[in-house]
Amino acid sequence: MRWRGQRQSDNIEDRRGQRRGFGFPFPGRGMRFPSSGGGGGGGRRGGGIGIIGILIILGLMLFFGIDPSVLLKGQAPGSGGGTGFPDIQLPKQRPDATNFPAPGRQAQIERPQSTGDDDLKSFIAVVLATTEDTWTETFRQLGARYREPKLVLFSGYVRSACGTGMSAMGPFYCPGDEKVYVDLDFYRELKNRFKAPGDFAQAYVVAHEVGHHVQKLLGIAEKVEAAKRRMSRSGGNALQVRMELQADCFAGVWANQMQEQGLIEAGDIDEALRAASAIGDDRIQKQTQGYVVPDSFTHGSSEQRARWFRKGFQAGRLQSCDTFNAETL
Repeated sequence: MRWRGQRQSDNIEDRRGQRRGFGFPFPGRGMRFPSSGGGGGGGRRGGGIGIIGILIILGLMLFFGIDPSVLLKGQAPGSGGGTGFPDIQLPKQRPDATNFPAPGRQAQIERPQSTGDDDLKSFIAVVLATTEDTWTETFRQLGARYREPKLVLFSGYVRSACGTGMSAMGPFYCPGDEKVYVDLDFYRELKNRFKAPGDFAQAYVVAHEVGHHVQKLLGIAEKVEAAKRRMSRSGGNALQVRMELQADCFAGVWANQMQEQGLIEAGDIDEALRAASAIGDDRIQKQTQGYVVPDSFTHGSSEQRARWFRKGFQAGRLQSCDTFNAETL
């Protein structure tokens, strides 16, 4: 991705420097946890699902922007009766709206970049800025105003409106404070454990989490959470899959604009598709438990995730991401 010299977002909060000392459980192996951790009230007794199991569940939820408070309040996603999906319609573009002119913000003059995490921070700031430009213009075409989220960099653990986030949870979006949380160590996991290297794979992760922010602003997230409380667990899982695939599609819409602006290099889209496939439910379940249970999917299969990202990328329009009314995913 041609990112150097581009505008960097001011919506970055750097909270790095806190205690480290544990790896990512994603996809759930080789974990190390500190002797004392914040939040959750998980206890220290053995047996049953245990603290590790709880963290894995919370990690999967937070990584893909699901509010864990439904569990903390004793309301499991999808509990209750009913099977119907909520009536979710994507807003239509205003007839007088024009398609994505060149971003109006002045690009920064390129300056020498440092290496390591500081360089990666600059890259993330540029990616966040490009999502701001993309969704500000999209919302303008809808006759609405886009409210930019913050992106918090942390190491080890971090406090959020959704509770205490840990590196073990990977990147996540918290709808309570409208912030995306990223520990930069996750990108090493993405490269080494998930075999999805490349800067555009890293950018895809941010774009996906910002996609959940777009869903909140459009009122989609609220409708989904309300519907899941009336559903069976399997019905709630099926609804959550549509939520995640839509965020993947929104990331594809963003990638389309990166191509329009000439920021995409050869191989970038393949990097994003590889990352989307690497975190499909089927692949993760195969890695962690050796078999696949489709009814338990909450994020979509590898094929589905890559396909919906590609659909958003090829169409470049918000309206192409109507996963809730699609007959087949």
